[in-house]
Amino acid sequence: MRIGILGLGRIGAFHAGTLCGLGAVESLVVADPFAQAAAAAAERFGAEVADSPEALLAAGVDALVVAAATDAHPALIRAGVAAGVPVFCEKPVARTMAEGVAVLDSVRGSGVPVQIGYQRRFDAGFAAARAAVRAGELGTLHLLRCTTLDPAPPPAAYITASGGVFRDCSVHDFDAIRWVTGREVTEVYAVGGNRGADHIARAGDADTVGAVLTLDDGTIALVSNSRHNGRGYDVRMELHGSADAIAVGLDDRLPLRPVESGAAFPSGVPHAFFMDRFADAYRAELAAFTEVVAGTRPSPCTVEDALEAGWIAEACALSRAEHRPVPVAEVRQA
Repeated sequence: MRIGILGLGRIGAFHAGTLCGLGAVESLVVADPFAQAAAAAAERFGAEVADSPEALLAAGVDALVVAAATDAHPALIRAGVAAGVPVFCEKPVARTMAEGVAVLDSVRGSGVPVQIGYQRRFDAGFAAARAAVRAGELGTLHLLRCTTLDPAPPPAAYITASGGVFRDCSVHDFDAIRWVTGREVTEVYAVGGNRGADHIARAGDADTVGAVLTLDDGTIALVSNSRHNGRGYDVRMELHGSADAIAVGLDDRLPLRPVESGAAFPSGVPHAFFMDRFADAYRAELAAFTEVVAGTRPSPCTVEDALEAGWIAEACALSRAEHRPVPVAEVRQA
């Protein structure tokens, strides 16, 4: 198949390299507002260059991968669907929930699949946790702990366009909680603070946050996130039930230093970056997308799925601002 890629920044170039290694992909067509980025990707991956999204879609592509800036996501998703080609788009669907709902309304019923990029659904550990929950291995699930800790804050330009830490970072935990448990979040209580990243505080955002989520069966989920975890990139999920307890992310590269005498775990080089920690998951995610393009599987992460995680993030942002519990239904109705 022939795949078009819009956006050749860090993640777009990574996706281009991944697609080149998939047997189902025969050729790439790339486009980026920065001509040098597109030219560099073309030289590196043997891709054809298009000078606009319209030209790319007219170049006979079988599918579209959107890795452009968030503001461009709605228009590019719609353009791909209008052209009748399956679309893979990095999260989020749009900068605001209103825009995201409008995208959903415009693509619903089109018959053209759209897959949103939540790569943890393709991580072996998260998939194993989901299987254990669905098989009843944990008994009655009563508590989850989820964490995403970045090694260093993003630059100011990124922060001002990110939508805030709940919408940009925590949302990965929110999606993983829904996907692993099969439950919906009904209420949140969130707090946040600033522990040293001054440009984040100036943007009105928090660099360190925590949230208590209540699921629709009464299970409690605790989510913690930070923009500056000095030891590395730390992503984990713990699931505690009446019969067993399991954890995702306890590999030898876990960025924690034990202080007990004689403790030898973890002893590997700590994960330093999300593309390092989730390299295999990203490959599996795009391999799944080629199956979506081939028509052999439905989208494994729909626009509806992405918006559900987004509503949780909206509720957390409101909870932090107003210092109170917020039902997710409240932000849906706003």
